[in-house]
Amino acid sequence: METVELYNLFLQYPSVTTDSRMCSKDSIFFALKGERFNGNLYAEKAIEAGCAYAVVDEEPERENDRIILVKDVLEALQKLANWHRKKLKIPIVGITGTNGKTTTKELIAVALSKEFKVAYTQGNFNNHIGVPLTLLSMNRSHEIGVVEMGASRPGDIRELCEIAEPNYGIITNVGKAHMEGFGSFENLVDTKCELYDFIRERSGKVFVNKDNQILYDRSEGMDRILYGKNDPSLFASGTIAHANPFLEFDWSFFDSSYRVKTRLVGEFNFDNAIAAVAVSKFFGINAERISAALEEYEPTNHRSQFKRTERNDLIIDAYNANPTSMKAALEFFSSIPSSLPKTVILGEMKELGESSEDEHEKMVEFLKKQPYDKIYLVGPFFSKWIAENDTFRLFDNVEVLIETLKKEPVSNRYILLKGSHSVHLEKVVDSL
Repeated sequence: METVELYNLFLQYPSVTTDSRMCSKDSIFFALKGERFNGNLYAEKAIEAGCAYAVVDEEPERENDRIILVKDVLEALQKLANWHRKKLKIPIVGITGTNGKTTTKELIAVALSKEFKVAYTQGNFNNHIGVPLTLLSMNRSHEIGVVEMGASRPGDIRELCEIAEPNYGIITNVGKAHMEGFGSFENLVDTKCELYDFIRERSGKVFVNKDNQILYDRSEGMDRILYGKNDPSLFASGTIAHANPFLEFDWSFFDSSYRVKTRLVGEFNFDNAIAAVAVSKFFGINAERISAALEEYEPTNHRSQFKRTERNDLIIDAYNANPTSMKAALEFFSSIPSSLPKTVILGEMKELGESSEDEHEKMVEFLKKQPYDKIYLVGPFFSKWIAENDTFRLFDNVEVLIETLKKEPVSNRYILLKGSHSVHLEKVVDSL
């Protein structure tokens, strides 16, 4: 079936799923395949569960006029999403970066929602499947889209741009993360900047952090809007008031100044917040609404969250970790005034490739110089560089740590939890 025919079906049944266990009535099931699953095997079940049609790329065992055969299901999904995006004709802001892209996406969406009907990436659906699903969730009532784009290898951002066709772009930053798919930091930067390349070719507009020299240089010559810190000449600029632990900052709109008291933990979230100010200001949201939106937003999914339990104060940032974000979190944690002794629980940093051992060794050396009362390290990479002592405790995995905390409870402490998502440090929270 050609894309235009599939699109006509989509207009009749404008709900899409890739999970046969989550089939809303009259949706279209796309039978994706992966290393450990084959959606083709569940096409009949999806229809029985309520789907109007199922799209497959393997011949079904029985003939069924509600099963549509295509050459490649993923390609069909992506082409359908791109076709739909073209028909909508709404502005789309593409967001990528090493750190902060999900938080920045959320802040931009909540600020733009003060004036527009906004469709935006849910959770971290930011890959070659998530981006098409985000686009297909949009309808003619939406006035603007905000699409997060992730990358694990060169070419990924270009591919997602070809699907989403963003008119506007923002790269939050570039740092050492997911290095195993890139081979070098230079390749990682080039991949993130594929967003700039795409928008440059189409004479679009980008929002650029003036304080990030790499991104400032790579966007030279583009139609760009600059934002940053402590520079009133920029389109959007602010000054950090403090972060103890919640970020508060001041920014100006013409002759008026605004103090924004966010629910985001850490000074490192300033760049995310001022980026949202720049984008929403450009799209005409007034200053009071921008400030209110940033104050109302409360992070979820264990990103920059503060939690007070019956025994401890926690900062939970356990959704992502790389050398850049982990060091920033640790430096911030060290700077917070507190009468409580400080403890850190760190999960190892995943997907660093050949640099993994070197980066974990550097992190251990950095930790040795920090004034923490206790340091709990989760994952075998850490244990290569330090032995257990009065300060450092080593754990192979989070389950072992939880069992230890049951036997040796921790109380009356200020605790930072930071680690890659696959370590699952969030499981420790109930033990603290």
